[in-house]
Amino acid sequence: MATGSDHGLKKIVWKKIRETIIADCRKSEVWKILILDHFTTKLLSSCCKMSDLMSEKITIVEDLFKSREPVPEMKAIYFMSPTAKCVDAFIGDFRPKPKYKSANVYFTDYCPDDLFNNMKLHCAKHIRVCKEINISFLPQEAQVFTCGNPGAFQSIYSPHTQDKKKTLETLADQLVTLCATLDEYPGVRYKKDGNMENAKTLAELVDNKLSRHYELDEGSKKKGKTQAQLLIVERGFDAVSPLLHELTYQAMAYDLVDIQNDAYKYKSKDGSEKQALLNEEDMLWVRLRHKHIAEVSAQIPVMVKEISARKKQPDGKITINNLAQMMKKMPAFRKQLTEKTIHLQLAEDCMNHFSNNVEKLCKAEQDLAVGSDVDGVKVKDPMRTLLPVLLHPYSTHDKIRAVLLYIFSLGGTTDENLSKLIQHVKIEDEREFILNWKELGVPIITSPSLFSRKPARRDRSQEETYNLSRWTPVIKDVMEDAVENKLDTKEWPHQSECPAAWNGSGAVSARQKHKASAADERRTGSRLIIFILGGMCYSEMRSAYEVTQTVKSCEVIIGSSHILTPTSLLDDIKGLSKGPMETFTIEERSNA
Repeated sequence: MATGSDHGLKKIVWKKIRETIIADCRKSEVWKILILDHFTTKLLSSCCKMSDLMSEKITIVEDLFKSREPVPEMKAIYFMSPTAKCVDAFIGDFRPKPKYKSANVYFTDYCPDDLFNNMKLHCAKHIRVCKEINISFLPQEAQVFTCGNPGAFQSIYSPHTQDKKKTLETLADQLVTLCATLDEYPGVRYKKDGNMENAKTLAELVDNKLSRHYELDEGSKKKGKTQAQLLIVERGFDAVSPLLHELTYQAMAYDLVDIQNDAYKYKSKDGSEKQALLNEEDMLWVRLRHKHIAEVSAQIPVMVKEISARKKQPDGKITINNLAQMMKKMPAFRKQLTEKTIHLQLAEDCMNHFSNNVEKLCKAEQDLAVGSDVDGVKVKDPMRTLLPVLLHPYSTHDKIRAVLLYIFSLGGTTDENLSKLIQHVKIEDEREFILNWKELGVPIITSPSLFSRKPARRDRSQEETYNLSRWTPVIKDVMEDAVENKLDTKEWPHQSECPAAWNGSGAVSARQKHKASAADERRTGSRLIIFILGGMCYSEMRSAYEVTQTVKSCEVIIGSSHILTPTSLLDDIKGLSKGPMETFTIEERSNA
């Protein structure tokens, strides 16, 4: 399966940008200035380098909102979101006196008529091109996208929200641009939930907007449904996965190590501060990120030895030719060695946390989540599993995570029992960490007769797992059931007609590897797109790759408003109690 920076969503997005913005640039040989807003800066950074832009005759990249020196002899390319703030900044560049010779304007998405007319009124004679290119999502990884909007969590789930409808509209627009970029017109389904309507609302919005988008294509023919399915679920659908201590490399690192904006800071041997970006430019990261930490810790030292051995000349003869060959290989050796050193350090950081605290926590967490111990014996009294965690001096956040897993394992608890737990953890003034889960439709306080039954899970008893990694994210069950056409239509209603490829015939097993049949051939190239409202976690991202790896005939792509870590999710949950003005400041901070 292709996973590097040369494949997947990033490659598709960069190709589309090249075919629109860059292709127009090539029509004239002069050097140009590229002007971006905050979102398009993130978008371009995710899929190309400055050297890629330089090779396309873009001499400099500027921030739309910063004051810039006029360069009246140069042409400017504006790549921006269709918002009043961006359009006002653009108009400001050409009034009263133009800063640039002319402007090519590209919007990430549909530009509302009032903004377009305002731009035309003031700057028509300076605009040479004005296009909407339909990319308003961020390609995070080969099979992962986000909408770059952590504030959506508050907007959708806060009881004080004032902009839920607008947020869902924006997310729907972003999902439509994802489908357009992939050239897919998927059948849309959502997870039905008696208490929550957000997934249903978003499914309706996406389906209507997709229908309008594809009403007429360039050949004036209505586009039919493609071999794709889009499933929409809410965060409360699986409250367990984002809270567990995960032991696969990527999930573990982002949970336990302070990694900001994918940047890992570490100290080199000489004591100097260094920084490494954990992204798909680092092929070793791509190879290791979904492996269990035990495998990663064993593999990296072996790799370091291999490189050191390759670096030495085996025959010991030093000739000019040998020296020349070694000099040529040195940069590659250095790069490989640096990559290995970074991951040696990061894996060590993860293992230090693991041996200090996490190992003991993991057993209790897994028993509570799975409902049985390592030997498959059912946990009859979850309180006996939880108590040692509460009595041990773990951090408050770790104890809260364990308490929540205990409550989820029971499908809710009594008010009296919850009060005792809150006293145990000493969070009387911060009980929102637990109580606010109700805003996501997750039962917290219930009477004993109403404890909800846990949904049935796929049988994975034959699959090999590590003792402390027995839990499988619920979304993986969904992905496998969707690929095998086993999703219950009562639980997963169709918002729109289902493409023929997903009509229940010729289903492909997500676990059995077999020879390609005619049905498989028909399904080749089909896509399953999963969107989780309210954030996704790294173990859910990993599931998309695992299912794709097993089922070669279907690519699974997963996305959300943003990516969660256990800490950021708990902070978001607590933040749901804040009023509208306070929520606004949270959004401002997250969008900064």
